[in-house]
Amino acid sequence: MKVTDHIKNANGKTLFSFEILPPLKGQHIDSIFNNIDPLMEFKPPFIDVTYHREEYIYKELDNGLLKKQVVKKRPGTVGICAAIQNKYQVDAIPHILCGGFTKEDTENFLIDLDFLGIDNVMALRGDAVKSETYFKPEKEGHQYAGELVSQIQNLNAGKYLDEELLNSSKTDFCIGVAGYPEKHMEAPSLDSDIHFLKKKIKNGAKYIVTQMFFDNSKFFKFVEKCRAEGIDVPIIPGLKPIATKKQLNLIPHRFKVDLPQDLILEVIKCKDNYQVRQVGIEWCINQSKELVKEKAPFLHYYSMGKGDNIKAIASQVF
Repeated sequence: MKVTDHIKNANGKTLFSFEILPPLKGQHIDSIFNNIDPLMEFKPPFIDVTYHREEYIYKELDNGLLKKQVVKKRPGTVGICAAIQNKYQVDAIPHILCGGFTKEDTENFLIDLDFLGIDNVMALRGDAVKSETYFKPEKEGHQYAGELVSQIQNLNAGKYLDEELLNSSKTDFCIGVAGYPEKHMEAPSLDSDIHFLKKKIKNGAKYIVTQMFFDNSKFFKFVEKCRAEGIDVPIIPGLKPIATKKQLNLIPHRFKVDLPQDLILEVIKCKDNYQVRQVGIEWCINQSKELVKEKAPFLHYYSMGKGDNIKAIASQVF
């Protein structure tokens, strides 16, 4: 079922969803199921599965020269989605990226997803590889997520890259895109960011899931700005409980989001990361309850492969 249909059928009730990472290469699928199982009591209509593009490493050869080698540490997104839908009978939503894909790769990826009966995709540009300062698309790939959305929407209309195909079937993907309450790290301003977000909606995106935030007022202002710009699709807040003292510096640096001073002070007072987790859980519970009160369509949690703190939060909210 499409995410938009889940929202319509909920009749104003806030629903629960979460995002998982594929396991590291060599790990068993049970490592995913063990984290999903405790969260199924909250009846998630969908589970997001991230896609991790290749990385580059350099190995020294016997002659002293360096050889560039492509490594994929977290393969298996499509297989995991199929396994989730088969085991839990809920919708699995794969992330599909610009980075690492040509347009032909993207089309073939979407065809596989369609054959598996997957109804939703999350269209993202993706990050630059670690060896590059700025994002670089593949030679025959997309530069921006808006272009990726257009390709998916074209496939929904039966328009393939090979225009000579006869009797081509249409896909029917519900397309999600990312929104940034504190703006994308590369955007010059929030207004500029929302301008391009609106283009993604115009190109065919049907819902938005936000980057994590820790101050609900920033989410509410973001929604208000989107509505003022004519963006009328559902906007789903993305939440992540802080879990370690290290994240005080890591989260603002990596994701370019601010942490409220009250949260920072509470974490600093903690003696160990167990106490930090409790602070993070309590903060996220309060965020969640306020968002439910304001009738957010979903609360979408970034589990990062660990579900115990998400379960502690959900048990107090859902």
